[in-house]
This record gives sequence, structure tokens and C-alpha cells, in this order.
Amino acid sequence: MLKKTFGMISLGCDKNRVDGERLLGEIVRHGCEITDDLSRAQVLIVNTCAFLNSAREESLSAVFEGNRYREGNLEKIVVTGCLPEKFIGELFPALSEADVFLGVKDYSELFPALERSYREGQRINAVGTGDGTRPDRFVSTMPHLKYLKIADGCFNHCTYCLIPKIRGKYVSYPMEELVEEAAALGETDELVLVAQDTTRYGEDGGENRLVALLKALSALPNIAHIRLLYCYPEAITDELIREIKTNPKIIKYLDIPLQHSEKRVLKLMGRRGSGEEYLALFQKLRREIGGIALRTTFIAGFPTETEEEHRALLSFLGEAQFENCGFFVYSREEDTPAYKLKGQVPYPTRKRWQRELYERQAEISAAKLEGYVGKTLSVVCDGIDFDRGCFVGRAFFQAFEIDGCVFFTAPAAEEGKRYAVAIDRAETYDLFGHTVEE
Repeated sequence: MLKKTFGMISLGCDKNRVDGERLLGEIVRHGCEITDDLSRAQVLIVNTCAFLNSAREESLSAVFEGNRYREGNLEKIVVTGCLPEKFIGELFPALSEADVFLGVKDYSELFPALERSYREGQRINAVGTGDGTRPDRFVSTMPHLKYLKIADGCFNHCTYCLIPKIRGKYVSYPMEELVEEAAALGETDELVLVAQDTTRYGEDGGENRLVALLKALSALPNIAHIRLLYCYPEAITDELIREIKTNPKIIKYLDIPLQHSEKRVLKLMGRRGSGEEYLALFQKLRREIGGIALRTTFIAGFPTETEEEHRALLSFLGEAQFENCGFFVYSREEDTPAYKLKGQVPYPTRKRWQRELYERQAEISAAKLEGYVGKTLSVVCDGIDFDRGCFVGRAFFQAFEIDGCVFFTAPAAEEGKRYAVAIDRAETYDLFGHTVEE
């Protein structure tokens, strides 16, 4: 049996991270070593993203950079994830730096394909040959923060998005397996639920079961808090709102990707709803769940978008008052309906609109954070920021790696523990303070 030391570069979203952790789990199951020092790795796995052209470029760059380690211990490079799943036809002949290619569900083929590559001295295309089994994960995040991927694929046909072409139709993972997986994760301060659309959980089986899943996960003694990401607005039901409101384990935070506010643009995107409906939803959420934090994402420069519609989106930001926002420049992707639309917005205009959106949201975020100065927040410690010479953590309105942080001083602090932090000052996205006795 193949016995090698493995390293991994995992790119893209946290859903992809979970897929990478399953590959790491397969490595552990085969009794092999995992290292985060890539210079020691004999086999390097590059877990790729293909959502946008920029992500594909980053994935290829990671392979090229990884190839430099062949001057030392590196023997093989495995390219897996969304990039080979969608583009293997052109990728396999062109990316000669890679030895093995796997798709998004080919965990079972990692070792057979590698063994063939070593034995035959050839490059192996194993995309789509896996048996679909999902091995146990080797968790790569901090011990107190873990992700739980509750479904794969998507049946929202957004006209700009490649995900359904890469991941296929929406498939919810069995609830019993998810609860068993969460129970096996050990003591977890924050369990983050992810999928392409978490709010559709169970609907592929005929019934929405997200609330039932939340109740089952909340009953686990090892799970202290649950955070929800990727909640589509039209699927946020009264039942879900009640569960978030009344369940003390669910963090009062929702990530609700919108992509735009104007109905004409949303319709062209294949999205449901309108700015007016969204504002009504936010008003309801804030009324029912006092203090809830709302996060979203938008696309700048979708085909045919006008300056007037961009200005309307800027005004919408002022009305919605999100705690956090992300803004993406529209990426024209072949094999999507939006690729064929006339009226593509020039790239400099898209970049300008993105910058203006960030500037407007920065004003809103800074004002909201300023309101915490002089108050005390519960903050989970994520570790030490050596550059700043203090500890770093997050309050309830800050999701890991996508929102801001709380930097704080303390006589001592332990990763994964929660502390009462008095806020002394605020910047655009971050807070600064010191621990106090509760």
C-alpha cells in the first residue's frame, strides 16, 4: 500500500474546504502522514475552485507554484475539485504539471489513481470514476470552529453561475448522517452550516427539513453554537425565523445572498424577489429577532445594468443597513445564459461600481461598529495576532474569514473560549478592546 507524506492547498469556499477535509480523511484512513509544510510533502493535493475566471487562474497558479517543490521531496501533484470536474477535457492535456486529476466526488479514487500513476509512470484522469462515498473528515480548521456541509449541488438556475454545471442538482445529505458527523466533530463552539443554498435542505426529497435538522444538531451536547450561511431570501420561512429566535444555540446572524436590489436585473439573473420584498423581509427579521446581524453579497456590473440601477443599489444599501457585505465584479462565464446577453458592461465600469459599493458599505459598517464603543461583547478567541501584539476573536455578527474581527488585550486568553470584551474603539470593519470581569 502506498505510504507517502501528503500536503494540501485548498482554495475557494468553505464548502470546498469540507470536500478537501474528506480527502484528508481518506489519507489518514490509509495510514499516511499529513503535513502543512509543503516542502516535506511527497504528494501535493491542490483542491481547486472554478466558480469565476479569477478563481480558475488562482487554482492554476497554485499548481505552478506547487510544481517548484519537485526540486525537493515532491513526487506527485493531484488536482481535484471543481476545476477538473468542469474543464477536464481541456485541462488534462494542457496542465502537464499535474499527475492525477479527480472530480468533486472521487474521494475513493485518490489512492487507486495515485498507485497507477506511480506504477505506470503516467498521468491519470480519474474524474467521475469515484463511487460517491463520503469518507470521514480530517478537520483542518481551529478546534472550536467547524463546518458542516448539509447538501451539494443547486437547483437555483442563476444565469451567471456555473455551479449546477459543476455540482449537479441539489442533493441533501441524510439527516442521520449529518447528526452523526456533527457528533463526531468533538467539542465545537461554533458549527457553521453550509451548502449552495442551506435554506432548501430536504426539498429535493419533497419537504423542507432545515428546522428539523437545526433541532437535531442543537440537541448534541458537543455543539455550543450554530451559524447559518447561504440562506436564500425567498426560503426564509416563518418556521425558520421562529427557530432562530427561540433556539439559544443558533447565532443571531444570517447570511442572505441577494446579488442585486433592482427587479429587472434580478429577473435577468434568474433570481426571485425585489428590493422592496427584501426590505420587508429584513424589517420582519429585525422585528422578530432583536439585534440579528444580516450579511449579504452583490454582483457589480451584470449585463445591461445601467448607471441608474447601480445608483438604486447604492441607495438600497443605505436602506437595508447590513452589518457586512461582499461585492463581486460580474465575471462573464462561458456555458452560462448570461454569457450570451448583449449589453455587457465594460470592465472599468464594473470595477468602479464595485469600488463605490464598497465605499458606501464601509460608511454603514463603520457607523454600526462605532455604536459598540463603550459596550461589552461576548467574543470567542480565535488565537493571537502577533503583528498587533494582541488576541483576536469574533462577536456574533462576525463570521470567520468573511467579516471583521475583534482585537483585544487580556492577561491571558485561550483559543476557543469566550470572553467579555469592553470595546474601546472601532475601525471600518474591526473592533478593539480589552477583557473585563463578567
